[in-house]
Amino acid sequence: MSDSSPSTFSAFAHILSPLVLRALADMGFARPTLVQQKAIPLALENRDVLARARTGSGKTAAYCVPLVQKVLNAKSSMKPEDEGRQATRGVVLVPTKELAEQVMTHLRGLTKYCEGDASIVNTTSGTSAHLQRILLSDKPDIVVGTPSKILSLLQSKALSLTALDSLVIDEADLILSYGHDEDVRQIFGGGFLPKVYQSFLMSATMTEDVATLKGLALRSPVILKLEEDEDEAANLTQYSVRCSEVDKFLLTYVILKLKLIKGKCIMFVNDVDRCYRLKLFLEQFSIKSCVLNSELPLNSRYHVVQEFNKGVYDYIIATDESGKRELDEQEEVVAEGTVEVEEEAEEFTSTQRVPQQNAETEAADEESSEPGSSKKRKRPQTPPPKSRKRKSRKGDAEYGVTRGVDFIDVACVLNFDLPTSSKSYTHRVGRTARAGRTGMALSYILPEEEFGKNKVVGFVDSTKKDEAVWARIEKEQAARGSKVKEYKFDMKQVEAFRYRMEDALRAVTRAAIREARVKELKQEILNSDKLKAHFEDNPLDLDYLRHDKPLHPTRVQSHMKHVPKYLLPRIAAVPGAAPALGEGEAAPSSSEKTDVGFVPFTKGGRGRGRGRGRGGKFGG
Repeated sequence: MSDSSPSTFSAFAHILSPLVLRALADMGFARPTLVQQKAIPLALENRDVLARARTGSGKTAAYCVPLVQKVLNAKSSMKPEDEGRQATRGVVLVPTKELAEQVMTHLRGLTKYCEGDASIVNTTSGTSAHLQRILLSDKPDIVVGTPSKILSLLQSKALSLTALDSLVIDEADLILSYGHDEDVRQIFGGGFLPKVYQSFLMSATMTEDVATLKGLALRSPVILKLEEDEDEAANLTQYSVRCSEVDKFLLTYVILKLKLIKGKCIMFVNDVDRCYRLKLFLEQFSIKSCVLNSELPLNSRYHVVQEFNKGVYDYIIATDESGKRELDEQEEVVAEGTVEVEEEAEEFTSTQRVPQQNAETEAADEESSEPGSSKKRKRPQTPPPKSRKRKSRKGDAEYGVTRGVDFIDVACVLNFDLPTSSKSYTHRVGRTARAGRTGMALSYILPEEEFGKNKVVGFVDSTKKDEAVWARIEKEQAARGSKVKEYKFDMKQVEAFRYRMEDALRAVTRAAIREARVKELKQEILNSDKLKAHFEDNPLDLDYLRHDKPLHPTRVQSHMKHVPKYLLPRIAAVPGAAPALGEGEAAPSSSEKTDVGFVPFTKGGRGRGRGRGRGGKFGG
């Protein structure tokens, strides 16, 4: 940080309200990050802003602070009886419901001391349509939602943006790839927005989607390309392991059971079945975890994230279903190659549906020239591509926890299944090493010759392209100044755990997975709907709601809970002080090895150990 940069938010006292500064202090914001230093003053000068900064760099506060401040400024200059004082002046578009809820929480924190001068509504919160109309009829100052939800409210005239002052598109590189492309074009071309308003585009990567949105939303923008310095890049340590599908489960078992990773861990898989297979597998060893996927209710998903951030859970198994959207497009990119821009030293990957691009552009032009007929002429073109995507997912189409959601103090991101693009990888590993903290990312890569070999554990279609995708990931990370190291496990020592792993895997059948999915879904729907009113009246009771309860749809062997001492690797200490196994570790010399002695399977000397109860000398 340069000497001219503000060291605290109090340096913005000349442009920010004391109420906002006080709220920032309560929220734990001590010093503005680089993107906040640059974006906040520019935004309050009414400049359009396109900001590219790494995940976890504080982009949410960079647009939320000026958004709230501009609402306060507008109201302070008007009399209370003025009819135009209460109007919707800010809109935030986000790709997922999880991110909408997070932005909503952020805005609530900033308006804590504004005493009704700034009202906010989250249109994706799951409230009934009737209640939502009542809330919007009060003309809230700021509205948060996904493009599809905002568009439906604009078309039904429940939301009016005639007084709009600021429009924010967060995670701009993901908005279009989440299937919102047609909705975004209709919002901008349907005559819903005033002629003059300020726009923000926030993105972690630069893609063709961002370039498209830039042309739609921005007018003479200030472009902030905020690269992290070497120290920040070094906060994230990245490793990869080439292994078979079965070995993924083996290595995960060893890593978690021996506590080779200290702290909280997010494990990403590429489909819902895989999510429950891994959870049931870990349950065999009494390793608790909770799941996140599109089938669960929104309230449950958001509560899981909140509790994880509080430290209630250590392990989350998250389903990253964006891979299903990106798989077809990624195959096109593999065939055609990627476009590399020297100026930014970064891959530009396409996430647009290419065959319909021209048709959509023409439709957008027709809409802008004939606003009166836009609703009837254009909407029928939208359902075919969206319905195909949603049918294949059988879940919430606006689910996504890999993008933009702020997980706190994550020690490790484990890519159990490799993502389908380098952009997805960037967002996944961005869940750790946030806000100046250190973190680690470990990715399993399936060699092409191993694809589909083991029918017991199954496979995910996307893993067939692992090696090609990984080559692009390494190339992009190298361009960013980050090197991915190969993590070499001492497989001879790991092999001792294989028989236990195979025993556990055999117990996790397809029928057990189906039963677990139904059981979890029923349980979470009950938590989300039936108890919703109770939790609104008794919010402290939420602390007793657990999401990591064992599902146990199959046989669980109690002895698997413990790791016998004879299985412990020689180079790993007793659990509780276990160092990382493998990379960078040298096996101790014969003189340094500690002989633990022979551990018999039966007690020696029956009748000895009087008064010790069960277990005797070697039991327990």
